[in-house]
Amino acid sequence: MSPRKFFVGGNWKLNGDKKSLGELINTLNSAKLHAETEVVCGAPAIYLDFARSKLDAKIGVAAQNCYKVAKGAFTGEISPAMIKDCGVHWVILGHSERRHVFGESDELIGQKVAHALESGLGVIACIGEKLDEREAGITEKVVFAQTKVIADNVKDWSKVVLAYEPVWAIGTGKTASPQQAQEVHDKLRKWVKDNVSEAVASSVRIIYGGSVTGGTCKELGSQKDVDGFLVGGASLKPEFVEIINARTD
Repeated sequence: MSPRKFFVGGNWKLNGDKKSLGELINTLNSAKLHAETEVVCGAPAIYLDFARSKLDAKIGVAAQNCYKVAKGAFTGEISPAMIKDCGVHWVILGHSERRHVFGESDELIGQKVAHALESGLGVIACIGEKLDEREAGITEKVVFAQTKVIADNVKDWSKVVLAYEPVWAIGTGKTASPQQAQEVHDKLRKWVKDNVSEAVASSVRIIYGGSVTGGTCKELGSQKDVDGFLVGGASLKPEFVEIINARTD
């Protein structure tokens, strides 16, 4: 069994209201969750306070994004300081939708990672290639370049979870096979060993995201270098409990 604590994040994205999220929260609070698995729910910014006040203390909450400074004239943005003020300790940064729908650059994501970590938040940092990049055989090049920008902005790796999310598998129903996921996770871990340190490579959690379901989670979770999941659509359904409990050892 891996020495790394299994980590399952739920990314609710732009979904839910107080009624439906309240029901989901009740389901999670009353479920028997694997005691050795860290669980964090990524709530829309407007519901961070709501989620944190309703969720059981053993379940973490994450913002889905934040800006690179603490305050200022940045209409519509939220800062790590505000996130912490809601009692929330995590933020998801670099998600493919932020990169490809909202045009965030590697450089901006790096700046956000640096500021979030300096502010004391834990960061779920997302990386992953698009379908044309995988088909062109440049998965490693793309993923390593994204990881480098993140790594350049990290001083304390204990607060970072890397989330490998092949963009072609997000919301498409296509999941990377357990072998495809393990292969990229293994290469990522080797990259961290060569470019950061062996200690960080053995301790950092690398989780998989991309159409993870109750049906696919057990085999994915059994791969040596897959330390958990970042779950999209399925995190809004009762099957999220099954995914949290995927690691049975």
